Amino acid sequence: MTIALIWAQAHSGVIGAGGGIPWRVPEDSRRFRALTMSGDVIMGRKTWDSLPARFRPLPGRRNIVVTRDANWSAVGAERAGSVDEALGMLSGDGWITGGGEIYAESIGRADRLEVTEIDADLAGDTRAPVIGDEWMLASTDPEDGWATSETGLCYRFLTYVRE
Repeated sequence: MTIALIWAQAHSGVIGAGGGIPWRVPEDSRRFRALTMSGDVIMGRKTWDSLPARFRPLPGRRNIVVTRDANWSAVGAERAGSVDEALGMLSGDGWITGGGEIYAESIGRADRLEVTEIDADLAGDTRAPVIGDEWMLASTDPEDGWATSETGLCYRFLTYVRE
């Protein structure tokens, strides 16, 4: 069983603003879907709420939502009271999909990080976790430089593994 975190971030580490993502990079969305189809997804309740209704639950995946609200429920989601409980519910590989608090609580237990860097300086209120020295950059796509999205933003995909 593998536990991986997946997120996209701007230069300043911003991953969100006002309950949403402050950019649109369809290539990142396609990669997110392709990667996370291999297991269960774990997200916080705010991340669940930020998903457009037509994408809740994320199709083709078991959706586990972490919330302290014992009465919370949503069609297509399973509630967990903590990150530990959510991890204990995994039936195979697990993908931590946000938000900031959930990333911070789970990065110490992850085997892999899948990060999309957005080549932009953007303001926001939610930040990515710090990638510490225990992580080694395993691959970059493209290998050099940046790819250009159909929206005009530049981006690259980074994969980190524990050293």
